[in-house]
Amino acid sequence: MLNKRFVDKVAKFAADNGLLVKSGGKYIVALSGGADSVALALTLLELRYDVEAAHCNFRLRGAESDRDEAFCTAFCKNNGIPLHVAHFDTREFAALRKVSIEMAARSLRYAWFARLRTDVGAEAICVAHHKDDSVETVLMNLIRGTGIHGLTGIKPRNGYVERPLLCVGRCDIENVLAEIGQTFVTDSTNLETEAVRNKIRLELLPMMRRINPSVSDAVAATAGRLAEVSSVVDTMMSDSITRILGQCHGDRLVFTAKQIEELPAPGTTLFTLLSKFSFTSAQIGQIRRAANGATGKTFYSSTHRLLADRGTIIIEPLDDDYTRPMAMPEDGLYVYGGETRLRVETIRRDEQFKLLKSKNIFYADASTVSFPLTVRRTERGDRFIPFGMKGSKLVSDYLTDIKMNLFDKRRQLVVTSADGRIIWLVNQRPDNRCRLTSETKFVLKITYEPCREMNVFKK
Repeated sequence: MLNKRFVDKVAKFAADNGLLVKSGGKYIVALSGGADSVALALTLLELRYDVEAAHCNFRLRGAESDRDEAFCTAFCKNNGIPLHVAHFDTREFAALRKVSIEMAARSLRYAWFARLRTDVGAEAICVAHHKDDSVETVLMNLIRGTGIHGLTGIKPRNGYVERPLLCVGRCDIENVLAEIGQTFVTDSTNLETEAVRNKIRLELLPMMRRINPSVSDAVAATAGRLAEVSSVVDTMMSDSITRILGQCHGDRLVFTAKQIEELPAPGTTLFTLLSKFSFTSAQIGQIRRAANGATGKTFYSSTHRLLADRGTIIIEPLDDDYTRPMAMPEDGLYVYGGETRLRVETIRRDEQFKLLKSKNIFYADASTVSFPLTVRRTERGDRFIPFGMKGSKLVSDYLTDIKMNLFDKRRQLVVTSADGRIIWLVNQRPDNRCRLTSETKFVLKITYEPCREMNVFKK
């Protein structure tokens, strides 16, 4: 049982900030296996909430990533917590979106969390950011250059994401776990000083504490006061931003640099506007300078692309042309391009096995398929043998025959076996060579789970 004073402090903070409002409700904990998320999960259990956990394996740290997943699996089993696990091809996603690995992981993580919350009917996603994380964020934004929002620290609530541990520090968390002998895992990259946040945590903050031992509390208090000031600024910005966003044409937003410069606070307005589309402060400064340039220049955020050309700024969401193949080396849940989920399962064919008729589900005789599987877009020259036929057919001809339009053809997915053979034209037709027979003992099942559409230009 966790220290009662610790649990009560978290409960009071949650109540004061409108978090965890449904007594006994279901909440999902973002579980990394680190001390913070472990303490959060145990705290919610102590407070008698219905807890489920979500673990992301970004496949970035080799065996250590697998170690973390194994720890989370064991921890949840020992504490009776249902666990959801997703694997991501983070490096490929980052390369395609032209963003950092950190930004890619964040984008994939929170997109999955949002879908999972709806799927399981949870009230919110709880993440384990604590007071020191918030202080580090303030200092990092101050060093990099930021608007007033960057100096307000981490918010207790952001939509359906809640952070009940912002009232406690890292030492508080580690001490409370040590009292009950609860283990956790440590991400080795947190001990490296190359990353900006790690430099702040391992070098800058210790130096600042020598000047003021209570510096974390002081920075947190200042951030709280700036949060109140920012609410006033937000009110002033609201009308200007609403007018600009009113110029959306479908998924595209078009406005002129002149419209921005004529506003009372053009720099702050542009920063506030572009931050909504995930552009960084450094990019926003470059965009403002490039807006009146003679030639166009393109900028990318994790979610949008922007063209600044001859006084005009055009913003549109990144398209879904995620053409790079993604390997699926074993059973599990795979997220392709941040927009599609494929659940791969190998099932014994016994009296309990049921064949569900759905275009979103693929079945194959597991003995005819070998891992790793690969999911990718269709390519020129792709062929397969449609289920029920003997001869092969070009995928492009098959899609033409079923009158699929050009845009959908370009987005069509296929799953291939290790030998490169197409086994499933996703949501359309399986390959005849891997059909189930009376001799089939194990079944490979792949379930396609499309993501829900979202409005990319939320006001």
